[in-house]
Amino acid sequence: MKIEEYLASLPQSILSGQEVQLPDNAFREIFRFAELGKNDIFYHLGCGNGRGVSIALEEFGVKKVVGIDIDKKKISVAEKFLQEKNLPNYTLQCSDISDTDFSDATVILFWFADQQIIDNMMDKFALLKRGCKIITIWGPLPGCLPDKVEFPYILNIVPFRKANDLKEQLLAVFGTDCVDFVTAWEFAERYTKAIGSPEAGNDRFLTILQSLVIWINAKNLGVACGNEIPQPIRNYITILRTFFNIDVEYLLNK
Repeated sequence: MKIEEYLASLPQSILSGQEVQLPDNAFREIFRFAELGKNDIFYHLGCGNGRGVSIALEEFGVKKVVGIDIDKKKISVAEKFLQEKNLPNYTLQCSDISDTDFSDATVILFWFADQQIIDNMMDKFALLKRGCKIITIWGPLPGCLPDKVEFPYILNIVPFRKANDLKEQLLAVFGTDCVDFVTAWEFAERYTKAIGSPEAGNDRFLTILQSLVIWINAKNLGVACGNEIPQPIRNYITILRTFFNIDVEYLLNK
């Protein structure tokens, strides 16, 4: 099957990021990366079980945290968790992020993979006050150059810097003149380690898949190192086809 068919077979809540809960260490890395501090008003869009809200308050001492999630059950779980900790200065909202006012935010964690959600949010993000930081995971905001990168964590700051094209954006994320297999594998591995739990058993499969996507995108944009397909890339294309019935080779020069 083509990779699009494989992805379509997965639960859409997983693909959109709505059912993925970041581990505590990932929140700490993100907050250090964003230099979250006592003067910040932090919005967690898609706050899940409230762990990110708790860590922002307890360990980083932010002025205020607002957690937003469209799932009533998650909000209920988060509220119970935070009440048990007796934490001040937070608000939880059960609402659609596209209908939510976060104009007072200084830092926003926005981890959604659904392109329609991302596109709908861009106009709202552009109206935020100057200096507001928006943290994404894996990719920067559409059409924007990142202001800071510690892959897979990416920071865009209002007002956004526009990228001329996808090529410029990709090279800015990877911080290199060209993308080889080693770079693709390293960055894919950073991603799987950041979002995965210690008990996860499919990290290597995800790393293979993501490294192929990174390298093939770079190749199609003309920023892969060299003209030949590296042998490891050929090997992993064959592994996915042979053992998982997933085809990615057709993506080359699509």
